[in-house]
Amino acid sequence: MLGPLVAAIDQGTSSTRFLVFNAKTAELLSHHQVEIKQSFPKEGWVEEDPKEILQSVYECMDRTCEKMTQLNIDISNIKAVGVTNQRETTLVWDKETGEPLYNAIVWLDLRTQSTVERLINKTPGRNKNHLKTGLPISTYFSAVKLRWLMDNVEKVHEAVLSHRAMFGTVDSWLIWSLTGGKKGGVHCTDVTNASRTMLFNIHTMDWDPELCKYFDIPMEILPKVRSSSEIYGLMVSCLGDQSAALVGQMCFKDGQAKNTYGTGCFLHIPVMSDHGLLTTVAYKLGRDKPACYALEGSVAIAGAVVPWLKNNLGIIQTSTELEQLAADVGTSYGCYFVPAFSGLYAPYWEPSARGIICGLTQFTNRSHLAFAALEAVCFQTREILDAMNQDSGIHLSQLQVDGGMTSNRLLMQLQADILCIPVVKPSMPETTALGAAMAAGAAEGVSVWSLNPEDLTEVTSEKFEPQINPEGKGI
Repeated sequence: MLGPLVAAIDQGTSSTRFLVFNAKTAELLSHHQVEIKQSFPKEGWVEEDPKEILQSVYECMDRTCEKMTQLNIDISNIKAVGVTNQRETTLVWDKETGEPLYNAIVWLDLRTQSTVERLINKTPGRNKNHLKTGLPISTYFSAVKLRWLMDNVEKVHEAVLSHRAMFGTVDSWLIWSLTGGKKGGVHCTDVTNASRTMLFNIHTMDWDPELCKYFDIPMEILPKVRSSSEIYGLMVSCLGDQSAALVGQMCFKDGQAKNTYGTGCFLHIPVMSDHGLLTTVAYKLGRDKPACYALEGSVAIAGAVVPWLKNNLGIIQTSTELEQLAADVGTSYGCYFVPAFSGLYAPYWEPSARGIICGLTQFTNRSHLAFAALEAVCFQTREILDAMNQDSGIHLSQLQVDGGMTSNRLLMQLQADILCIPVVKPSMPETTALGAAMAAGAAEGVSVWSLNPEDLTEVTSEKFEPQINPEGKGI
């Protein structure tokens, strides 16, 4: 007897997964993954098909349940389903037909750069930082993407005027669709996703009328904001992917930090920022529980450099080949790579920046470029951690890591060497989905998963110790 099970939908930028965990041991029992296609209609534009996203969820759920049946695991023991999702990606759909009115505009998309510049110019002192939201005015966040849709897509404009439009990030679209859609679906989001829109006041913990007026966005199209751990129809928890990874890594104390290496790279520590980092809502694990906040340093391009090297340059065929090529030379030989394909995020917030490869000589080959690509991820993380140290005064003794790129052992060792502190990788890499499952299982009315620190299962991990220590200084 396995006891109660909890499932998680993990809808990321490049793939969707459905995973089922044992609530007592946190063991991953079964899962299925489906890749998501991205389209690039113009330079700097990144889109995904909302219907494909939804269909991928159904497919992952069906296939996982088939696998569990083959393992003789009773799927009726699944007591709750949590959702975790790529954040900021923006959708608008018709509540009467249930049809998306345009493709989802992905968080990496740069089409709103002129909108951002216009907004900064009309802000007193051209200050791009906003104290109410904890975010700088940037192409990254949902409000400017929604503003672009309302200004440039006739279907969206008409639906807003006729009160048929619904806005949401990916979590809202999935929850609404899975809880009935046009036949009474629940239109909601959680505080972690709402805090990434630039329309949410992180102090009042609700949509801000002044911000909505600033962006000229009608509040009626916004989803209801709920906590990260409560029952919303058939769904029980909802967390933006980076917040879910914080929960999955069990970062419940001040001063703990985790870094997720996915399409982008996201480092969190729970304090406020004065050095180009974001203040974001980490989680609110229950209707009556307090909200917890985190500092976030966001890097736009981390894992996304792998398909670029593969598809655009043709120098690798697989992600494992990247590690092998880099390991063959063990150095970039003075070659440096800044993959600013979508501008630079933290701590610069410079959307006009573009990628560069420099330090090339006749000796440079694809192996050196592969090594430089891995170093680029590590240097960007180092830069964010330096800013976090300045903001928090907390000097980390180690960095907890997760995400797809952590399977690259050379990258993990490089990261430890460049930070001069140990890097700790859990043996179960699916911490984002685990966090969503934990929040679902712990919700009031479900209560099959305890989040008390003494009840949490000790996660086995691998530690990468720094092998170089310049001047004896750690982070």
